[in-house]
Amino acid sequence: MTAAAQCRAHTASLGFAGLLAMLLAACAGGPAGTGADGTSGKAELATLSDATAAQKRAQIRMQLAVGYYEQGQLPIALDEIKKAIAADPGYADAYGVRALIYMGMGETTLADDNFKRALQLAPNNPDIANNYGSFLCQNGRVAESFRWFDAALASRQYSSPAKAMNNAGSCALKNKEYERAEQYLLQALQLAPDQPSTSANLARVYYERRDYVRANFFITRLGKVARPDSLPAEVLWLAVRVQHRLGDKGAEEGWATQLRRHHAASPEYAAYQRGAFDE
Repeated sequence: MTAAAQCRAHTASLGFAGLLAMLLAACAGGPAGTGADGTSGKAELATLSDATAAQKRAQIRMQLAVGYYEQGQLPIALDEIKKAIAADPGYADAYGVRALIYMGMGETTLADDNFKRALQLAPNNPDIANNYGSFLCQNGRVAESFRWFDAALASRQYSSPAKAMNNAGSCALKNKEYERAEQYLLQALQLAPDQPSTSANLARVYYERRDYVRANFFITRLGKVARPDSLPAEVLWLAVRVQHRLGDKGAEEGWATQLRRHHAASPEYAAYQRGAFDE
């Protein structure tokens, strides 16, 4: 897989929108003022106008790093994010982005270190918590991951909880914890009903539980919210197997055609050709 493809994969699972949201956050972490004007005296929340010159330089470097990360230019992205951290060593989001860059490079130890540093600086940042949960799940530390997904969901600042719910559900599914996966995913479905990955994951939950009728409900739903050419081979293969279990030859052939058309060289299409529905 090319560096650009790796970045697209990480972006999809970890949520690039969360990175962009980071760029809008103020770097200043301290209070902006007190109640000399007759207010309650509680410190004001910091905003962008409170950022120092160094913090503003760090934000610019952060924007550049994110842009290069999205394009798959990981060494350049890494260089820019290092400059952001040099300008503002307390910039939690920059450590979070550096963790994602290291993930794309396959440097899991460095990624883990940077996630931990980011969470030390911003323990209540839901985007970083969600991304760390996904990192842990992808690296075989499933049991640890749910703590961070739940931490993200507990934050009132989180603007996209469905993302963490779907990531947590996918992780539970990977660990064959079907009941837990179902709980997370049904919550995600309520908040973001048109998210294809949620329907795909729910279809897999019910397929593994041999509830093929309910699995088919979500396969049908998936066909309404996503184009076949946007679906990975494993999802199209799941759709084929669901229809095979239900004995719907027409639907099975329809999904198999999409699998052949878009993923003819995939192991999933090879399994279909062998008739290996139970593999």
